[in-house]
Amino acid sequence: MSMIKEFKEFAVKGNVIDMAVGIIIGAAFGKIISSLVGDVVMPPIGVLLGGVDFSNLSVVIQEANDKNPAVLIRYGKFIQSVVDFTIIAFSIFIAVKAMNSFKRKEAAIAAAPPAPSNQELLLTEIRDLLKQDKIEK
Repeated sequence: MSMIKEFKEFAVKGNVIDMAVGIIIGAAFGKIISSLVGDVVMPPIGVLLGGVDFSNLSVVIQEANDKNPAVLIRYGKFIQSVVDFTIIAFSIFIAVKAMNSFKRKEAAIAAAPPAPSNQELLLTEIRDLLKQDKIEK
């Protein structure tokens, strides 16, 4: 099998295409969540905490001098990353929970017993008539 043919079979497999779509949608979803966190959630939290912007919080280890910039521990960026992660994880949890709910509803609809066939209805009717006949005798 030629290398090109083998690559073509690999590239057009359903799993590879599904994975590519998932990665693209995931990247777009990441941008949405980043905007949600940075532009919607964090400003009110900053106001509640007295106007503190987490990303600027740091501890100076060594002051800047002529040759070197200041050495900082930027714990505010870490706090911001933890908040981002928490919101992203919660958003994904809600999305997966909603999808699972829809799947359970579809499964319940699909699991409903099928209507009896004409033959089963006829046999049920015959059985009931036979039971009535035994009772009447």
